[in-house]
Amino acid sequence: MKIREITLSKTSALHYYKLFLRSGLLIFTVAFYIYDKVTGKSDIYIDYISRPWLLAILCGLFTVEMVLRFFPSHIESMGCQKQFSVNYRPRTNPHPIHRPKWRLIAATAVWITLNALIFILYFTNVIDKGMMLIIALVYSVCDMVCILFFCPFETWFLKNKCCTTCRIYNWDYLMMFTPLIVIPHPAAKILVLFALMLFLRWEITYWFHPEWFYEETNASLKCAHCTEKLCTHKRQLRRFHRKIMKKTLKIVKETTNKLR
Repeated sequence: MKIREITLSKTSALHYYKLFLRSGLLIFTVAFYIYDKVTGKSDIYIDYISRPWLLAILCGLFTVEMVLRFFPSHIESMGCQKQFSVNYRPRTNPHPIHRPKWRLIAATAVWITLNALIFILYFTNVIDKGMMLIIALVYSVCDMVCILFFCPFETWFLKNKCCTTCRIYNWDYLMMFTPLIVIPHPAAKILVLFALMLFLRWEITYWFHPEWFYEETNASLKCAHCTEKLCTHKRQLRRFHRKIMKKTLKIVKETTNKLR
């Protein structure tokens, strides 16, 4: 079976790096959590004196990521870079912007409902603070999965063409660190604070310059000017997946016929 070569842009490569790094952090943290539960030790995410480096690493890595989001970058996705004036290129023939507000409201409601259920589990002592940190790291991995493979917000609610035109791109860190609100650790508070600042920066910019955020008014968001090629990458992966499934089904069918 001939497989077409899958090429990665620098932006896609950066996202894969984040995916592997965050997945490693998640696995590492889950391992410590299980170890402490099995050995009967206290919650490592509250008794941080015994392992101060764990939350320090998480805080350091994600804080650096968030701080960089406050400045223009040539390697980051245009999805989060459209908040900067330098990336605004007025279209000579701007089109009317048609984005039903109910889609944004629906996506927000789903996110609030999901986290409300998680907080109910926490406040009823079904899950503890350690699990809340793990959920936050699961969110961080899902964030990369949404960018690289499949995004339910994009597909089911917002209906945006791609991540570049996503209305809520810079909500990601606030979404990630929502579970950390209950953790009384300085590192957790720092992450939540920076995530909130990034969210407010995004929304304030949108309030004053909505024309920067839409392909109909900002030529930088047109497919012709895209350099990250995330859509192309996703299409290549879908074609590769279809080929694998087709080949697998053929093998299963041939094997079944031989067994009859």
